Amino acid sequence: SARTSPLVALENVQHFSAEGLCTLLESVSGFVLHEDFRLEMVPEKSTAVVILLKRIDAEEFVKFCAESNRLTKFKITAKLLEETHSIKAENIPGGVSTDHVTVNFENVSNGGGPVVDVQLLPKGHLATATFCSPKAAS
Repeated sequence: SARTSPLVALENVQHFSAEGLCTLLESVSGFVLHEDFRLEMVPEKSTAVVILLKRIDAEEFVKFCAESNRLTKFKITAKLLEETHSIKAENIPGGVSTDHVTVNFENVSNGGGPVVDVQLLPKGHLATATFCSPKAAS
């Protein structure tokens, strides 16, 4: 079974800006932005990803969100994200080779690591990379 990561998806956040959602999370949780968590909005999915910093238990955070009257009032739901070995890259220029993409994903200074497989989807200018370790995919 997949291990959980320190990532939590907050769904139904389409009515919030990143700043507004951060303020809401800070007020209901007592957490501090950039100290306890970071937030990335995924507007096309009406979702935000909370990156828990330090040693905050993601399962406890999800439970807390489910019990928060303020979050449920806005119909915001939280769920754990599983660690993944793969990522999708967008806007890959046409004519780029699989080897070139692999070298970029394996570049440790960019946060990469050993790559098992790269698939290019030239029509969509996409690539998927599968890493040996989920840490490199995060």
